[in-house]
Amino acid sequence: MTSTNDHIYSAIIIGAGFGGLGQGAQFVQEGIDDFLILERGNDVGGVWRENTYPGAACDTQALVYCYSYFLNLKVSRMFAGQEELQGYLRSMVEEFGLGKHIHFGQNITATEWDQDRRLWTVHTADGSEFLTRSVVAAWGQLNEPNIPDFPGAETFEGVVFHSSQWRHDLDLTGKRVASIGSAATAVQYVPEVAKIASNLTVFQRSANYILPRDQYIFTEEESARFQENPDTYRQLRQQIHEFREAGFERTRRHTAASDEGVELARQHLETQVSDPELRVKLTPDYDFGCKRILRSDDFYPALTRENVELVTEAITEFTPRGLRTADGVEHEFDVIIYATGFKSHAFMGSMRVSGRDGIGLDERWGNAPEAYLGIAVDNFPNLFLVYGPNTNLNHNSVVSMLEAQHRYIAQAVQYIAADESRFLEVDRAVVEKFNAHVQEELQKSAFSSECSSWYKNEDGRVINNWSGTVEEYRSHTHDLQLEDYLQLAESGSEK
Repeated sequence: MTSTNDHIYSAIIIGAGFGGLGQGAQFVQEGIDDFLILERGNDVGGVWRENTYPGAACDTQALVYCYSYFLNLKVSRMFAGQEELQGYLRSMVEEFGLGKHIHFGQNITATEWDQDRRLWTVHTADGSEFLTRSVVAAWGQLNEPNIPDFPGAETFEGVVFHSSQWRHDLDLTGKRVASIGSAATAVQYVPEVAKIASNLTVFQRSANYILPRDQYIFTEEESARFQENPDTYRQLRQQIHEFREAGFERTRRHTAASDEGVELARQHLETQVSDPELRVKLTPDYDFGCKRILRSDDFYPALTRENVELVTEAITEFTPRGLRTADGVEHEFDVIIYATGFKSHAFMGSMRVSGRDGIGLDERWGNAPEAYLGIAVDNFPNLFLVYGPNTNLNHNSVVSMLEAQHRYIAQAVQYIAADESRFLEVDRAVVEKFNAHVQEELQKSAFSSECSSWYKNEDGRVINNWSGTVEEYRSHTHDLQLEDYLQLAESGSEK
């Protein structure tokens, strides 16, 4: 295995999406310049580079889906599309000079901690090695496509692909198309595919709560005002943030706010779907917020088109001509699209992460990933997670969570970089106490109620979502508390 060089970086960031680029920008603002961003792709963007399906957009208002120190002042609409969001990230690279720090085409296979040297070695698929004091894992929660293992999948004679690997070379005009899945991704591309396909069948495992998106396109005058006077943008941004924060109460079980959410979703369904049979199929039978709450103005109308069918019978197998459902019906298709989400519990991707004494992160976690503040894991010194376990949201912008994490991690990296004898390893007792509290709070949440969702592992433990508001998380992460960590003091003795 070859070595790239013997230089020891202050930090290496894994991933150049929202999380990784935001961490790089935070480093630059804190005067930390000796870092790399290693990205396996050939461009920045993360999920906004990968997900290019028709209609791809963010279901969080764009004014809060950006960093407070780098406002998206050229925003064109309230819910921005994929190209606009990737453009924002490219602008971020330019604004903070991140280009010199990014190495593309770096498929990381393993990272390992050397306790004697107090360093991480990062290995890539081409045999290169990088040495660093700290590793910042910013590979996200939604980057590995989840493709169910259906019997007979290999026998299908048509075209099949995952929504995150959209076949832009394939014209769907006049095709018989199946969408396996009807959640966050499908509600965006189904209306677009329905316009051109001869027939579109949407296979739904369970109904979703869908609220109106109420898209708003900013006028040229409004856009100019944002850029000339950013305070007007900040004021609207703050109003949206406060509104979304108040919406957290809707995710709590048996609250008036939750009932209000159900009623808003019901009204939206009844306004857009007149067929009583279809309404029944589209009505959830679980607590509001147990699954991701969706926003769409055109999904329901798409399902009422003559060329679109909603099927709720379970898929049992693929056949050469299509799919067979539990009622014995064979549905014939030319194209099958997986809208089956991502391996959201694979917080470390496919790489091997070896901490103190060679313990693997997968061994430490098993099927229940956990971290202090979603950031630090015991037995893994100087390893910091961005968008780690229990830091996802269902009520507000996750970018606000990322920004809080970036500031906290920058404090840790600065502390470590100031003295080569230092390392930070979170105390196991601190991790356990923090996560016990998070799980206790989550029991009051719809996230823990009876439904199947990507928030939970097979034992029903919520491992993706945060248990409180953004403001509560900001309070927790405002200052690095050294007493939470096992340290190597400057004298050389462990504390």
